[in-house]
Amino acid sequence: MSLIALGVTGGIGAYKAVEVARGLQKRGHDVVAIMTRSARRFVGPVTFEAITRRRVITDQWAPGTNADIEHISVADDIALLLVAPATANIIGKFAGGIADDFLSSLYLATRAPVLMAPAMNSNMLAHPAVVRNVEALAARGVRFVDPGEGYLACGWIGKGRLAEPEAIVAAAEAVVAGGGVLSGRRLLVSAGPTYEDLDPVRFIGNRSSGRMGFAIAAEAKRMGAAVTLVAGPSAVALPAVDEVIRVRSAADMREVVLGRAPGADVVVMAAAVANFAPAIRASHKISDSSDRIVVELERTRDILADLADWRRRAGLDRPLLIGFAAETDDVVERARVKRLRKRIDLIAANDVSRSDSGFDVDTNAVTLIGEGPDETLPPQSKTAVARAILERVARMLSSQPVS
Repeated sequence: MSLIALGVTGGIGAYKAVEVARGLQKRGHDVVAIMTRSARRFVGPVTFEAITRRRVITDQWAPGTNADIEHISVADDIALLLVAPATANIIGKFAGGIADDFLSSLYLATRAPVLMAPAMNSNMLAHPAVVRNVEALAARGVRFVDPGEGYLACGWIGKGRLAEPEAIVAAAEAVVAGGGVLSGRRLLVSAGPTYEDLDPVRFIGNRSSGRMGFAIAAEAKRMGAAVTLVAGPSAVALPAVDEVIRVRSAADMREVVLGRAPGADVVVMAAAVANFAPAIRASHKISDSSDRIVVELERTRDILADLADWRRRAGLDRPLLIGFAAETDDVVERARVKRLRKRIDLIAANDVSRSDSGFDVDTNAVTLIGEGPDETLPPQSKTAVARAILERVARMLSSQPVS
């Protein structure tokens, strides 16, 4: 049995937190509820006291609190800090390190894992400030239960309603159990551009920053996977994963990926690998005395297609092969054709001509194309996109045993 701190903040979804507390107890956990002042405008503390059989913490300075359960002792004792619902306000407080009540102080004091279930208006959820705060918390290891879509308390229809209690309880259980939906799985992720050298000074490259692939690697690690990252040249800080292998050219990346793929459950090729490279690399700097030079290019090997061929010849069903299709026209249709041609399991199509998706920006919008209906993800942080892709991957893996 684990002690779980359930933070309840001021949103209409607070009534669902009662079912979350009950669900955690049914799974054998002890629950201490912490309610903000705004939360008490929606649900009374006596409701949680009746369910948890514990005093509900409502005030950091309430008489008697320090004699029984104070925020430091709670911080030491809990196995998980779960916040449901998590409003934009509490997400902002956690991200900014503001500690002006019991719940926000507890977040700074505890070393237990933190799980948040956001709930708010659709526009609030998509606001750049909220997106940045979620991204910052995710980078620190905070996990999230994505909100659902449907009728919101404000009368709108869209994404933002609190996830169902069963989903929140299951996510909490996974964290407390010490694993995630990718626990025991091995992922190989490629990220960033490749540089194809013309001579010792010049190269052909592209605008990829590596952010999308890095987000996938980081999220996979947070979801319990063992992660190897194959990274092309990038100035972006590398995520904390099990292994990072730096490469430069498409040929370098192909050698590493094909060498490591047999030991992986999933290969995610998020790298923007050059399709063409100079046929001849000059051994000396090409003179700039001419008004024009002609460079002959030759096609590079398609890493994903080669992996699919190897998998087919070996009669294997893994690793799962996940690719990206960066397009500017007929995005979804071209990606669909590319997936079938390469014989891969899932492809994420994104329109790199948009200002809010693609290369060298913090957000992305993709359409996931695989078996079954397409799944379109609206513009959001690359961390959120990575999480959605990996949740899809986890579902695809669910029918396959962990080796």
